[in-house]
Amino acid sequence: MPLFDLIGIVVEDMAASLAFYRRLGLVIPEEADGEGHVEAELPGGLRLAWDTVEVIRRFNPEWVKPSGGPAIGLAFKCDSADDVNAMYNTLMAVGVESHKEPWDAFWGQRYAVVKDPDGNHIDLFA
Repeated sequence: MPLFDLIGIVVEDMAASLAFYRRLGLVIPEEADGEGHVEAELPGGLRLAWDTVEVIRRFNPEWVKPSGGPAIGLAFKCDSADDVNAMYNTLMAVGVESHKEPWDAFWGQRYAVVKDPDGNHIDLFA
């Protein structure tokens, strides 16, 4: 039986993408910024990987960036509603693009949505 092990993200600018995910608490060595492929282990052993467009096109020359919306959506759990607000404000202060400001969702969570450097939606919730 296959084991779900890795989520991959295709990026235009590795350094910008890794800086964004570091701000969300992922541990990624600074020297990885110049690499074409980078992986980070997540809690529970799942891995998140980033590949530059150039790396992807080495084995899939016909690859085209998806259009019409974000290619993936990831969610980061915060400790509290105040932490959602604080993380959102921290990201806004460094120029991250907002998709939806923090709000109290009808299902009982505090939620916000920002965009990573490649336009993917990243949820912040508590």
